[in-house]
Amino acid sequence: MSKIRTRYAPSPTGKMHVGNLRTALYEYLIAKHEDGTFILRIEDTDQERYVDGAIEIIYRTLAGTGLIHDEGPDKDGGYGPYVQSERVASGIYMEYAKRLIEKGSAYYCFCSKERLATLKKAVGTISEDDEGGVKEINKYDKHCLHLSKEEIEKNLADGIPYVIRQNMPLEGTTSFHDAIFGDITVDNEELDDMILIKSDGYPTYNFANVVDDHLMKITHVVRGNEYLSSTPKYTRLYQDFGWEEPVYVHLPLITNEDHKKLSKRSGHSSYEDLLEQGFLSDAIVNFVALLGWSSPHNKEIMSLDEIIRDFDYRKINKSPAVFDMVKLRWMNGEYIKKMDEDEFYKMAEPYIKDAIHKDLDYRRIANLVKTRIETLCDIGDMIDFFDELPDYDVEMFTHKKMKTNSENSLNVLEEILPRFEALEDYSEPSIENLIMSYVSEKQIKNGQVLWPIRTAVSGKQSTPGGAYEIMSILGKEESLRRIRVAIDKLNIQG
Repeated sequence: MSKIRTRYAPSPTGKMHVGNLRTALYEYLIAKHEDGTFILRIEDTDQERYVDGAIEIIYRTLAGTGLIHDEGPDKDGGYGPYVQSERVASGIYMEYAKRLIEKGSAYYCFCSKERLATLKKAVGTISEDDEGGVKEINKYDKHCLHLSKEEIEKNLADGIPYVIRQNMPLEGTTSFHDAIFGDITVDNEELDDMILIKSDGYPTYNFANVVDDHLMKITHVVRGNEYLSSTPKYTRLYQDFGWEEPVYVHLPLITNEDHKKLSKRSGHSSYEDLLEQGFLSDAIVNFVALLGWSSPHNKEIMSLDEIIRDFDYRKINKSPAVFDMVKLRWMNGEYIKKMDEDEFYKMAEPYIKDAIHKDLDYRRIANLVKTRIETLCDIGDMIDFFDELPDYDVEMFTHKKMKTNSENSLNVLEEILPRFEALEDYSEPSIENLIMSYVSEKQIKNGQVLWPIRTAVSGKQSTPGGAYEIMSILGKEESLRRIRVAIDKLNIQG
């Protein structure tokens, strides 16, 4: 078999959707598993949907995820241009469309929009997810196929707008093989004469894909299973040209937790959305790799190199893959735990500075939260009490397991406050020694002292770190002020 060549061919229409990221990742894995070539091709033939800055997003996403392309617009491997609009200028697509016309496999169509509108047929309703309404299809009736050579030449000479359509057979069947879904056969009468060249001279997505994949010697084509219905048309093109078809790999649908199609309107539908929500790039890639595939070693946490080693596209599941946010959060938390402290601090510092506006030891705060968060965005809510003591209910001092209540908490705080006031070395070890000496002297459980102190200095039921760490970070003046606030609250309640 020839060397594997795969391509990721996005349209520059905005952020990279999770489904597109999975396609890019699987294309990359197929190539790298066999030491093949991974190509980036920009498909910008749909000028109406083009979004400024979208190409930069594509480059940024591939670089951020480690999916480094071997060939592309910035890395000519001898098969360029790698941007379809630049290929249009070279006349490639029109040349191949005219070859099909000469063979009778395509034809000029001069029908007006008004005539085409009369061919629409209602075939049911659109789902509520697509905002409801009647679904229509427009199956072309081959009207212009029967134009004489003279009529075609006159129309062209008169400048009448036209498209070039694929000439589908009306009888028989078309079959193709997919690596995931197996052999698929459709009746040719179901196939529409799809447009190959649009009236603006640009190729359609479907036609440009086939031509470019052949010319770039692509061996494996990966896309979502929503394209299964279009694949017979690609097969007909390959057959009409006499070209060898690539290996088709159609991926399962990605759904949300409610088993509905993952919508672009959802808050976690794109790679950039997930980064903004505090997820790490490595964790996202690991998670996306498991949306339809699983490790033969039953591993969940894997580096990109490990995924490359184990990946087998033939083992991709047919069933829809569920985007499980709980699992992604867990996985992200595991990646954070394994991070080097310096690396984590570099990522956590902006979140810490956004939540705390006092001159505190940010690095110590980062170390406190590192093993307790699942996303970087969790940091703010976890540490905001360092910035300002929240208003809290004194019921928080009651904890059955710790055997504390408002009364004994007040007693502990009033008795230990003078000892803290007299403490000169306000380091964490000194604070711990003072508290444990008090516990030993009073012959009470640790929790009966630690719980009220931690509650007083944080105003929260759960915190990263305990009383020693929090008090030493806050400093003597602020932590004692907070203990006095707690004493006042408890006295008022009492």
